Amino acid sequence: MAKPATPSRQTTRPASGRVVQLRKGATIEMVRLTCPDEAQALKAAESFGTAILDSGGMRDLHERLIVETATALSDGLGERAMQIHLQRIVGAYVGSAHGAGQFYSKAVTEARDATAKGSADARDEDLDGPVGYDSAAQRKREFAADMGIQAHALRLAPEGAVAAYSQIVGEAWKPFDPPVENPSQSFDRRAAAAQMSAFD
Repeated sequence: MAKPATPSRQTTRPASGRVVQLRKGATIEMVRLTCPDEAQALKAAESFGTAILDSGGMRDLHERLIVETATALSDGLGERAMQIHLQRIVGAYVGSAHGAGQFYSKAVTEARDATAKGSADARDEDLDGPVGYDSAAQRKREFAADMGIQAHALRLAPEGAVAAYSQIVGEAWKPFDPPVENPSQSFDRRAAAAQMSAFD
């Protein structure tokens, strides 16, 4: 069975026959799909006894940070330069959070698998460990909870940064996707230029 293509990649085949992978940038929507929201993070914190985050405060802090950065740079940067600079900064926050969200999803899958195995007849994964140690399944559940709290914290940074970007630039942030060069078109231009040089 063929492996399904990931939604963040696109394949193109230039005239040379070489396959080029184009990687699409992560979006804030992708971050929201992979990272726990405030309610999920609170539930995990209460269930596993971890720290409860000040989600609103963290989001607001990152929004203020980007606004203050733009204010400090405003005398030295033109409007377009500011937009490009902020686009890259916000993109870094979004990419980091998306990576954390993907890692969290993997940790949850491993925790679910280990817990399901523990429910079966061969319960090695959920047997108590040596005295003072948790079972393997319990450790995986705790690890997934920790990764969920971290992914939630990292989600707050791009949410604040995206809000600041919109406020400063006046339009919604979107990832930078480099334009696809059409090799046949550039070849046609070079051929036309060479042909035109015959008339000089």
